[in-house]
Amino acid sequence: MSRRFHKPLAIVPAYNEEPCVGGVVTELHHHCPDFDVIVIDDGSTDATADAARAAGAAVVRNPFNLGIGGAVQCGYQFALEHGYDLAVQVDGDGQHDAREIQVLRSHLERHPELHMVTGSRFLERARDGYRSSTPRRIGIRIFSALLSAVTRQPITDPTSGFRMTTRRGIELFARDYPHDYPEVEAVVMLHHHRLRSAELPVRMRERAGGRSSIAGHWSGFYMLKVLLAVGVAIFRARPAVEPGEQAPVTAEHAI
Repeated sequence: MSRRFHKPLAIVPAYNEEPCVGGVVTELHHHCPDFDVIVIDDGSTDATADAARAAGAAVVRNPFNLGIGGAVQCGYQFALEHGYDLAVQVDGDGQHDAREIQVLRSHLERHPELHMVTGSRFLERARDGYRSSTPRRIGIRIFSALLSAVTRQPITDPTSGFRMTTRRGIELFARDYPHDYPEVEAVVMLHHHRLRSAELPVRMRERAGGRSSIAGHWSGFYMLKVLLAVGVAIFRARPAVEPGEQAPVTAEHAI
């Protein structure tokens, strides 16, 4: 038994990604022509919004920087409000290869029991592509071990932002999404709401522009903060999201 998705959306969070966001949008239109593309300009101080529009994307501009979690949640709220039944997150810095999106989609179509699939850099060791720096890989292994124990399924790339969700995932993340560094916490959220996920091997590239928010001395702080956040998330009660339930809009956005 399989399913089909009829209204897919690519969500591209971007903060000061003027040099590369246009290329990301162009690549999405080329490899995924049936996907609408929404760029969430998260309070950029450069011409990110103009570059995205010039490449053919719709743009939501946040009046100030909300952080990656807030930007992604804006994208899910847009998807929910406009009736999309499939949404994929694609970084605005060029790391994610749009050619892999159809692989994620096909897997969700063939496995209707799943609500989310994540592209993993580490699922197949022989696969080429960028796998991040050594210190980050150590941190990723720690997060992987923790989340694998919590979810009772193998998690190899918990910091991957290359994720595709069905309508149920859209409803959940539009209503309640972790802020700051959300990828790891989102795995716990999905597990708590009894939504099922899987990882697929993908190739990723080194970022084409911009600057990581967890560089240098911030990486140790990031590790401690995420570990604490996951500990809190494990015990935090979260509201149930029923199919079709509207998510509250928490910020005003100008298109």
